[in-house]
Amino acid sequence: MPLFSNRPADAASWEPQAADSRLAQTAGANPAGVFTSDLSVSEYVLLGEAGFEPLGFVVGSSIYHVGLQVGRWSQNQELQVLTQAMYNARELAMARMRAEADHLGADGIVGVQLRMQMYVWGQDVLEFLATGTAVRALASGAPGGGTPGAHRAPDGRAFTSDLSAQDFFRLLAAGAVPVAFVLGTCVYHVAHQSMMATLRQTGQNQEMVQFTQGIYEARELALVRMQSEAEQARSSGIVGVNIAVSNHVWGEHATEFLATGTAIRRLSAEHRLPATSPKPTFTLGLDS
Repeated sequence: MPLFSNRPADAASWEPQAADSRLAQTAGANPAGVFTSDLSVSEYVLLGEAGFEPLGFVVGSSIYHVGLQVGRWSQNQELQVLTQAMYNARELAMARMRAEADHLGADGIVGVQLRMQMYVWGQDVLEFLATGTAVRALASGAPGGGTPGAHRAPDGRAFTSDLSAQDFFRLLAAGAVPVAFVLGTCVYHVAHQSMMATLRQTGQNQEMVQFTQGIYEARELALVRMQSEAEQARSSGIVGVNIAVSNHVWGEHATEFLATGTAIRRLSAEHRLPATSPKPTFTLGLDS
């Protein structure tokens, strides 16, 4: 069960010059610049209450040519060439987005979205796009403030998270902070069923064991790789786990399973948000 690396060798070695000119005019790099974000008005206000300020909308992209691999018609098996391609392309996009956040001096990125889209150049060419809003903790004395860099990932760089501003606020209030947006993927060929097996089960209630086994193994491969990324990021757990299933362009029996979530860690007591949320109460009337 191979674990694919989540650090491509040239992950952040190339950045478009257009990004440099945009980032230079953004609040994180220029005190007189304006911030940009994909936050709603409510999320922007809540982020301020959490003691953070938005710096800039950050982007990472990778247009990737996906190689060719053929699975055996009657065998369950992972298509490792395709898995590696889907893994590397996403990590390149994520690494470039994080590099933009580092350029702005951000403590983290919230609201990360990871999308894939096709162009008319060919079915084997895909763009992977990572976006989010780079944020920074306010100065000491404000809620969420304190020691500079206290909210960053253990490697000293900006954390990444797909949490909404509301969930980010609640996580800080509970004494935790995001570490990394983690993922695991597996492209799997689910074996075809023979004609005789199809005829034998016609009109009967019967588990399709070969299909069950294939789908089970594919999900487990995606989940264990996501968990491995969280361990490498030195987190204590993962919240918001989601498993997406996509067929893309490989045919009906080649399926990608993508597991994603936000790895988190506990903060020391001095960095917790004050108790601002109202506590639910239950009142009993004395009237008979």
